[in-house]
Amino acid sequence: MNQIINPIRWTIHDLDALPENEGIRREIIDGELFVTRAPHWQHQDIIANITTELKIWSRKHSGKVFSSPGIIPSKEDSVIPDLVWVSNERLAGIEDEAGHFTGFPELVVEVLSAGERNLRRDKQAKLKLYSQGEVQEYWIVDRFSKPLEVYRPEKGQLMLMETLTESDTLTSPLFANFSLSVSQFFA
Repeated sequence: MNQIINPIRWTIHDLDALPENEGIRREIIDGELFVTRAPHWQHQDIIANITTELKIWSRKHSGKVFSSPGIIPSKEDSVIPDLVWVSNERLAGIEDEAGHFTGFPELVVEVLSAGERNLRRDKQAKLKLYSQGEVQEYWIVDRFSKPLEVYRPEKGQLMLMETLTESDTLTSPLFANFSLSVSQFFA
């Protein structure tokens, strides 16, 4: 007879009991624990490039860019996206006293890390979570083969709308008059 074993369901309270370790990132998505090391420097460089461009745009518009913010929308979900952009209006409604977000910003950006588990986390588990969180755009940047996937909501689900290459230019309905060559992400 096969016995069904219930998987462990992690919560944000379980994270509090784990030892602090600056080189390890822990995220919980739908009760599943994901543990990763600090990303490759190229990963961090791509995040810095995107951050710079969005900060320049945001100086003339209403919003803020954050790298690696904590988002804790429920007791079974705690994620640390690589980069987010949030309007000032939404920020006022999702920030808690500890400086974490209790809801989702308009834009979330993830840069892929090596490994099948990392790929599954960003392209499946986080995609599902961000869809439920009313994210307006989700960018997945592949630092290895260099495409940029742009997801936008359609019928309550974030759907792949376009895949851009280094020779393409990114525009977004979130950012009026924003235009950026995808090659600048990898410069």
